[in-house]
Amino acid sequence: MKVLVPVKRVIDYNVKVRVKADGTGVDLANVKMSMNPFDEIAVEEAIRLREAGKVEEVIAVSIGVKQSQETLRTALAMGADRAILVVASEDVHQDIEPLAVAKILKAIVDEEKPDLVLAGKQAIDNDMNATGQMLSALLGWSQGTFASEVDIDGDSATITREVDGGLQTIKVKMPTIITVDLRLNEPRYASLPNIMKAKRKPLDEKTAADYGVDVTPRLTVVSTGEPSERSAGIKVADVAELVEKLKEAGAI
Repeated sequence: MKVLVPVKRVIDYNVKVRVKADGTGVDLANVKMSMNPFDEIAVEEAIRLREAGKVEEVIAVSIGVKQSQETLRTALAMGADRAILVVASEDVHQDIEPLAVAKILKAIVDEEKPDLVLAGKQAIDNDMNATGQMLSALLGWSQGTFASEVDIDGDSATITREVDGGLQTIKVKMPTIITVDLRLNEPRYASLPNIMKAKRKPLDEKTAADYGVDVTPRLTVVSTGEPSERSAGIKVADVAELVEKLKEAGAI
């Protein structure tokens, strides 16, 4: 079985994001970039499935700027077998929208013929949470989203999903799209020998035009701003005053 894992290059989750002074977007100058944490979990799960003998090949795919090859090398160092980079923009500030990403992934799926696509449930930069669902619709495949547990058995997959009311377990037919949540696993650190080996693993470079997909943005960012600062709290003398303050704030 072959598994395709899309990964995205985003601002590292430890970095405090800064907004440009003119409000046109996020400042990316000299900012550390890394693999989207949810995608890292997807890569780890794909590798674990291969180690369990249920998968023969793990292919990492990234769609964006040329610098995304660094993200793919991380996936290769973790244990992915090969990688595909689709250069869809020259501008690091241009975010490729979910529909365009899904269309490119569909073309890659048609070409590579994987049995499973494992993806992060969302990217931490735009929080769209849409690519996996769109890809499922375009392919006509089953889908399991927000997965916290995955079990592949022959031509079906049992997925435990994190939902508002708790956990939901579903069984889907293969091939399928699975988007993963935080509690699925803990990604491994790439060892130095594997980092060196990753430099020799295949990494094919394509463009969006190679797949006939127009990545022109459909959305326009009007402005970007910092979240408003929280005002300082106050102390109340007793429960009666607390209730009164909550009423004034419209909380009750």
